[in-house]
Amino acid sequence: MADELILSLIDFEEEDLAQLKVLAGERKLVTGKELNGRIPDDIWGSAAVILGNPTPEQLKKCKNLKLLQLQSAGADNYCAPGVLPEDVTLCNATGSYGLAIAEHMVGVTMMMAKKLHLYRDQQFAAVWRDLGPVMPISGSQVLVIGLGDIGTEYALRMYTLGADITGVTRTPKEGPPFVSKMAVTAQLDELIPKADIIALALPGGKGTTHIIDAHRLSLMKPTALLLNVGRGSAIDTEALTKALAEGKLGGAALDVTDPEPLPVNHPLWHEPRAVITPHISGGMHLRDIYEKLAIRCTRNLAAYVQHRPYESVVDRSTGYTVSH
Repeated sequence: MADELILSLIDFEEEDLAQLKVLAGERKLVTGKELNGRIPDDIWGSAAVILGNPTPEQLKKCKNLKLLQLQSAGADNYCAPGVLPEDVTLCNATGSYGLAIAEHMVGVTMMMAKKLHLYRDQQFAAVWRDLGPVMPISGSQVLVIGLGDIGTEYALRMYTLGADITGVTRTPKEGPPFVSKMAVTAQLDELIPKADIIALALPGGKGTTHIIDAHRLSLMKPTALLLNVGRGSAIDTEALTKALAEGKLGGAALDVTDPEPLPVNHPLWHEPRAVITPHISGGMHLRDIYEKLAIRCTRNLAAYVQHRPYESVVDRSTGYTVSH
């Protein structure tokens, strides 16, 4: 026990770091910050617990790892065979990002529905011109694909604005009271044509890659708005670019892209109907995220020390959490 090492790659504040050290007991807690980010091989090799997101190359040096607690909600980079030994428990930070990302999603939904991004473009060109009708949020049909923490928080906020919500999950699941209909992924082709707003909040992986492809884009209303905050790979980028260029979609708000970052010369940068942000809807841009992440790391370190069940364990075959 005393020779076990806990390595934190997350820059915790002093109060939270002090609590983690108390929980660690006789175990040494080392931070990447105190090592100026230069973590020697013997530290990687001795780490029984890592808090944060090491690279796959760094993980190859970890011979004694038992728990990897990510600071991200997405865990797909760690689920590929060979990245982590089977006996290492993988936990993500689901539950930390819902509020922040959902508010971002509401913001870009409003922006596109009311053409605010287009008016902003006109402002820079010193153009005073009425761009015509806008989309109402009240009474709109919102299809949320991926009803985890982020999708649920977005659904709640859109419901309070008067939208009718349909939630989509991989397998049949009972939804919260503000979701009027629950469906599964296999029903997407019949649901998409009815939706005014389609929001993707999905992890990466084989089951979600190009879940929105050229065929499903063709099923959307020409006025439909598409949002993606999960993984860029969920949308066929070239098919989306073509649909937007041909005016077959009302707009797309992308906080994630495929590839990421989007190449400088990609036509999506200059597509008026696209709103692109550089994967910043989560991160540490809201205090709420940090506080929830610190609590999750503290609880799971306590669970490790006390041999109790962990929160937010990831099923590596699906990329989804199996416990909360």
